[in-house]
Amino acid sequence: MKYNPLGTSDLHVSEICLGTMTYGQQNTITEAHQQLDYAIAEGVNFIDAAEMYPVPVQENTQGLTETYIGAWLTRQQRNKLIVATKIAGPGRNFHWLRGGKQAIDRKNIEQAVNDSLRRLQTDYIDLYQIHWTDRSAPQFGETIFDPSKERETVSIAEQLTIFGDLIQAGKIRALGLSNETPWGVSAFSHAASQLGLPKVVSIQNAYSLINRVFDSALAEASYREKVGLLAYSPLAFGLLSGKYVNDTPDKTRLTLFEGFGGRYRKPNVEAAVVAYVEIARAHNIKPAVLALAFVRSRWFVTSTIIGATTLEQLRENLDSTQVNLDETILAEIEAINARYPNPAP
Repeated sequence: MKYNPLGTSDLHVSEICLGTMTYGQQNTITEAHQQLDYAIAEGVNFIDAAEMYPVPVQENTQGLTETYIGAWLTRQQRNKLIVATKIAGPGRNFHWLRGGKQAIDRKNIEQAVNDSLRRLQTDYIDLYQIHWTDRSAPQFGETIFDPSKERETVSIAEQLTIFGDLIQAGKIRALGLSNETPWGVSAFSHAASQLGLPKVVSIQNAYSLINRVFDSALAEASYREKVGLLAYSPLAFGLLSGKYVNDTPDKTRLTLFEGFGGRYRKPNVEAAVVAYVEIARAHNIKPAVLALAFVRSRWFVTSTIIGATTLEQLRENLDSTQVNLDETILAEIEAINARYPNPAP
């Protein structure tokens, strides 16, 4: 397993990060702990969660993911692990979460951090991330910025000041963004530099063979501000594993939860997936391994976040670290990308 520096922080994270959003919904606590044990034994030191997990978000399960991880953490060498979690932002109807008011302000941040620390049964969070922006911005598959959706927002300087206080208090070690835009990365970085506040060290956005939005302006922002990508959904909700080609498997997120994963139900998604699966099979590589090896090969990716519901899936995903794509395969991938550019942004 390779380990990469997390932005400008002193943290080093495994090139594969274990995503946990199925814990408490599709995975029991026993299954979650089996996955965690296996991943750590294979060299993973990076675990990603969120206060709103598991997904789909529901009042009766919210927070279970962190609770499951916390029960496991009590048996671990805490200083050997990098634990990340996130605060939910405003704009969604989570009426049960802090009274339905999720502005990224002092009251909400402090409560969210303390609640996560309690559920995780730890004294500190290594990487704390803003799950989505306090301001109005395109997110989760949206592609158009709409000024008419502007809302009252907490200034970036104020957000950074609050997080800075929590870093000084030892409750969090580093700050990251998620579902952010190029403007957001630059604005957070500029404010930190100008005001002497904590700099963001990572951005967690979706990235895969069928969602390469990051390749353009976000990649430039990542490079210039030294904010590496933590790539989520690298298998596009399992589509890039090839399991949906000529089949509709049971007990998957896209079949269990109606209306879930809308960004992966768009035109050209199916055709692009079939084309990438054909490349994998032509080179005798499992489709999921091809998809993960591609994401891992990008210069701006610090860590690739994998999620699995079975140990078999987890083993295959981790095995992808043994595969490096050659120039022939990468050229074939680029040819498909030119034919079907970003079908699932």
